[in-house]
Amino acid sequence: MRLPRSGAGWTIAVFGALAVLLGALGLIWPEAQLRMLGFEVPAERAAGDYTGTFLTASSMASFNMGVYYLLAAATEWRVFYRFTVWFRLVTFTVFSITVLTGVAPGRFFSVAAWEGLGAVATAAGLWWDGRRAGSAPAVEGGTVGSGPVPATDAVS
Repeated sequence: MRLPRSGAGWTIAVFGALAVLLGALGLIWPEAQLRMLGFEVPAERAAGDYTGTFLTASSMASFNMGVYYLLAAATEWRVFYRFTVWFRLVTFTVFSITVLTGVAPGRFFSVAAWEGLGAVATAAGLWWDGRRAGSAPAVEGGTVGSGPVPATDAVS
């Protein structure tokens, strides 16, 4: 696996790695994940309580999404980076509303904050990368400094 080659790529890679790890945690030890999020873990579940089923689906989705993010970081897929900024802001908004309306416990706001801060970090990384690529003096064979940052959306 290639390491990210840009600031924005690193934000995507960190989020991807954490999504894989937290998804795996939810699949292996669901009670720990529920406690981390502030949800109750009763000794027994009532008939018709599909919390376990939903947590399995959410954890598998997190695991898969983490793999997608890691792939995007390894290939420096900048269109994906920009796409995630907007949709993570939407996720921040929806998750915040669930806490504010009492649908989710207050500790669940940490998930909303993670999404919002991640979106801002990736947006800042994109801005920084663009600034760095635009200000580096051109030399034969590339740019001066730590190496070129892809300015296009092509996958290398």
